[in-house]
Amino acid sequence: MRRRSSMKKMRTYFVLYLCLVFMLIPQSALSGQKASLSGHWEGSIDIPGMKLEILIDFSQKDDGSWEGKISIPAQDAKNLPLENITLDGDSVAFEMSGIPGEPAFKGIFSEDGSQITGDFTQSGQAFPFVLEREVSPVVKAKKALADFDALVMRGLESLKVPGLAVAVVKDDEVIIAKGYGFRDVEKKIPMTADTLLAIGSASKAFTTFAMGTLVDEGKLDWETPVNNYISWFELYDLFASQHLTPRDLVTHRSGLPRHDLVWYNNYQASREEFVRRLAYLKPTADLRQRFQYNNLMFLTAGYLVEVLTEQPWEEAIRSHVLKALGMERTNFSVEESKKDSDFALPYREEKGKIELIPFRNITNIGPAGSINSSVNEMSRWLLVHLNKGIIDGRQIINAQTLEDMHLAHMPTGGTPAIPEVTPSDYGMGWFVDTYRGHSRIHHGGNIDGFSAMVSMLPRDGLGFVVLTNKNGAALPELLIRHAADLILGLEPKDWIGLAAESKAKGEKVEEEAEKKKETRRITGTQPAHRLEDYTGDYNHPGYGDIKVFHKNGSLIFTYNEITTPLEHWHYETFNGRKADDPTFMDMKLTFRTNVNGLVARLEAPFEPTLEEIVFKKKPNAKLFDPDYLKQFVGKYQLIDQILTISLKGNSLSLYIPGQMEYDLEPVLGEEFALKQVKVIGLRFKTDEKGQVTALEIIQPEGIYEAERVKE
Repeated sequence: MRRRSSMKKMRTYFVLYLCLVFMLIPQSALSGQKASLSGHWEGSIDIPGMKLEILIDFSQKDDGSWEGKISIPAQDAKNLPLENITLDGDSVAFEMSGIPGEPAFKGIFSEDGSQITGDFTQSGQAFPFVLEREVSPVVKAKKALADFDALVMRGLESLKVPGLAVAVVKDDEVIIAKGYGFRDVEKKIPMTADTLLAIGSASKAFTTFAMGTLVDEGKLDWETPVNNYISWFELYDLFASQHLTPRDLVTHRSGLPRHDLVWYNNYQASREEFVRRLAYLKPTADLRQRFQYNNLMFLTAGYLVEVLTEQPWEEAIRSHVLKALGMERTNFSVEESKKDSDFALPYREEKGKIELIPFRNITNIGPAGSINSSVNEMSRWLLVHLNKGIIDGRQIINAQTLEDMHLAHMPTGGTPAIPEVTPSDYGMGWFVDTYRGHSRIHHGGNIDGFSAMVSMLPRDGLGFVVLTNKNGAALPELLIRHAADLILGLEPKDWIGLAAESKAKGEKVEEEAEKKKETRRITGTQPAHRLEDYTGDYNHPGYGDIKVFHKNGSLIFTYNEITTPLEHWHYETFNGRKADDPTFMDMKLTFRTNVNGLVARLEAPFEPTLEEIVFKKKPNAKLFDPDYLKQFVGKYQLIDQILTISLKGNSLSLYIPGQMEYDLEPVLGEEFALKQVKVIGLRFKTDEKGQVTALEIIQPEGIYEAERVKE
């Protein structure tokens, strides 16, 4: 028994000895083959004053020849082709293609094949280099996200998000493309990487990308004033009208605040009409003075694309961007998404509960935010940006044009909420900042029931897109931070946990604030007029019409097809009550009376950075009807003068002998005013049969009556 045991131990030791010897012998020596060049290598060139980092990938073709590419991060050079790659025993040589000075590498493999050392030569100078065989960055990134699924599920639960889809790109490869949670909560239909969701304002970069292709074609210049392309283009400010450029349109520096309610839920006005309305919207800053986020400027950029391409913005984006990227299911309307077999429903959180809300179709503001896509297709969008305008080996936009979009053109003036992020600037369709020392470009998107974030760390070759079906969700940005931290090997931080704590605190503060809103109300007051006197149509040339009507003892108003009941708040101010569409809930509208005691104006806080927007009450529509107006045509005698009322088209005029002919403008109270002398009004009198009997001329010092002359 002892001898058998000793023999067994000897055999074990012998096997272990052979294994150790085998491990010490280079694989190339055992196989009799050349050292392997295939794979990823990282190292540096030792040039005076610094070590220049280089990244190289080699692969062998079917015919036995080699191909390779080199990246030099410090010079922002990526995937430059290598040529004349030779491997002779332990010697390797290769050259850089298309670079002045005939740059070339010649080196020797280390004994174990894990390192290459040698000389790099260029323009007759030689510098030592060293390369180490490394695991590819793509493989490293995949391993870093091994537990990412659990992180996503934790985020969905703790922040109450129905579902989301995420894609992560590293260099030239999509390393994650998945759906989590539900695209339809009630039916428990899971989210997928192909689910269509709204990307909201992340659409802006598609508009600037299309503009960039027009720049490449010579059809657009970023610095040429917009009115050179659209002759009638006009803003409220004359200087801005004459000098605003396409670059200004897409960098939020026009001087205008948001004025979003002009377009929100407005399905009647065309894009051209919205652009024409800009002339009536007040700015809050001079041109290029201050960053002010503005969707209408991006709409104008989209309209400019329509003018230059002579096709709708949607078709221009499809032909100049989507087709080239192979984004076939990406669309421009939630109505199109609903025709697809895989689309997400929109949700919001209300009092701690997730509830389904209606889709909001925003095709009118399309250039600023109407695109719907999937993370599978959005990964193509990431790839073209990370690879300098190249996709599938095709250059679809000039690298310099694309880089221009990623540069900072306008400081936002905002202070970051966290120290890990630097103050943001704005490029063209992108925010530009630094996250934990890494340059970043990104843009979020929020539209009814959907939240999105597209983010890239270009120097790290990283791209992220997260799309969710919840209104105002912070989770997309938080997950991107987590993923970036893991891939880059940064010190972990519990972004989701911190956000959940902050959300809980915010909900308590919001609840307390809501209880206090009644303290701003003055009790015991009454409206100055009968409720019927407030009814009518009110107009602002930029914002359009507000219709106020009376029903069941209460006032109701409709703006852009959003109907909201009103309650009397105090004096002449009314408050928006809860409605199916909560846009105007708790908004205060104030009515104003003119000198004649008539309700003449409505003031609405539609733009928070300005004083209230003033809507003027429109005269009765019948005063513009020729069939109604013709009853007033005729002659009227005032003392020894004969006054003549004539009808021209759909308006009246007044002729007084010895004076000019005056145009009559309809005003409130079934009256008219002289267009040329507005302090003078006219009112027609009728008898009990409704026949016009006289004309009253209303002046500050008195009212003069002219009897109708029978003919």
